[in-house]
Amino acid sequence: MNIDQWYKTLSLIHLATIAPAFLMASFIMVTKKGTKLHKSIGRIYMVLMLFSALITLLMSAQVGPRLFNHFGIIHLLSALVLYCVPSAYWAIKNGNVKRHKQAMIGLYIGGLIIAGGFTLMPGRMLGNLLFG
Repeated sequence: MNIDQWYKTLSLIHLATIAPAFLMASFIMVTKKGTKLHKSIGRIYMVLMLFSALITLLMSAQVGPRLFNHFGIIHLLSALVLYCVPSAYWAIKNGNVKRHKQAMIGLYIGGLIIAGGFTLMPGRMLGNLLFG
């Protein structure tokens, strides 16, 4: 498998995990908190976000400056996810609802909204696919 095929395969895996995670997070944001449904969807969401962030670390940056000819600014959002998910999990396990909520909102905004916006930029695979 050449590097272009590798990148496209990882991109498709990333899209397959991030799309349902986005839908789940959006649902969780507008529904009652603390219910069994919230907790069940939240656990799946957290796993999808962690897996998705790990996948992105295997993908080299395609736009902008790169560190070690691989990591770009976009990878800072992967680091945000890798921090926020465990932080939110431990916060709620320890009864710190406020910290859990902050981490989840940060994850939603940084890991989904901002990162999602970057994917639509010119020169990025999804942006090129959607806008030519």
